[in-house]
Amino acid sequence: MYERNDSSVSEFVFLGLSTSRPVQHFLLAFSTVFYVTIVLGNLLVVFAVTFDPHLHSPMYFLLANLSFIDLCLSTLTVPKMISDLHSGHKTISFQECVTQIFVLHTLGGSEMVLLTAMALDRYVAICKPLHYLTIMSPRVCLLLLCGAWGIGLIHSVVQLAFVVHLPFCGPNEIDSFYCDLPWFIKLACIDSYRMEFMVTANSGFISMGTFFLLIISYVFILVTVWKRSSDGLRKALSTLSAHITVVVLFFGPCIFVYMWPFPTVPVDKFLAILDFLVTPILNPAIYTLRNKDMKVAMKRLSCQLLSLKIS
Repeated sequence: MYERNDSSVSEFVFLGLSTSRPVQHFLLAFSTVFYVTIVLGNLLVVFAVTFDPHLHSPMYFLLANLSFIDLCLSTLTVPKMISDLHSGHKTISFQECVTQIFVLHTLGGSEMVLLTAMALDRYVAICKPLHYLTIMSPRVCLLLLCGAWGIGLIHSVVQLAFVVHLPFCGPNEIDSFYCDLPWFIKLACIDSYRMEFMVTANSGFISMGTFFLLIISYVFILVTVWKRSSDGLRKALSTLSAHITVVVLFFGPCIFVYMWPFPTVPVDKFLAILDFLVTPILNPAIYTLRNKDMKVAMKRLSCQLLSLKIS
């Protein structure tokens, strides 16, 4: 998609999460178990929503797409990390690094817009219940999904357009287990301060702006419901708490990585693990464990799969 620039660096070396072998062995086991759980949990959500007619509603449609994006985000980085921990060969080619950054920002930008769409869905469901199915029609849901992917793609292209042609002549070590713009730009053989500020500020302000927009929208929903009845407020708070938790888990690391003026590598690595290993597990868990319809659908799907396997 992007041709590599004329530089002497053909590959980058990941320094990984730790140089200690015992810690690496623990991380290998930890990440393998978590990744398998991520794949199974998110695929179960996607299949349950796809094949159970009781879940063919706007909220579950958006939830299934959130699970799909979470699965893709985790798959983008975790299998490579597991392979590196197992083999000790922690390198990535220049083109693969650029591709990873491109896909990462496409998926991240898409998830931001999708979470905004989910907030809109909850606003209509709680504040305008009689018009819910009319406003959140299948056509509107499809447009929201296409808009999410389109905005994510545009965001990623704009980000890479600034940096893909930077000259790289060494060093080539990335103190992480995946490629992202802050570390990628720092390795360029030019004074990259302005470029780094522009690119990271772009992602940071988008993350922070979307986060505050979502929090304000949830507060607005709660205030609107509170004015109507206290019982409605408790129900709305119970419904929205899962959404707010997911929003904080997703945007917290993004805002810290791109906006914190004094980054520390250990904290960045911890937040990366949170983003790629913990949050993709918590999302399906939060939505399914608190949702009766989803739990029933998953039990029904599990029984169907077991019956097929036995027969």
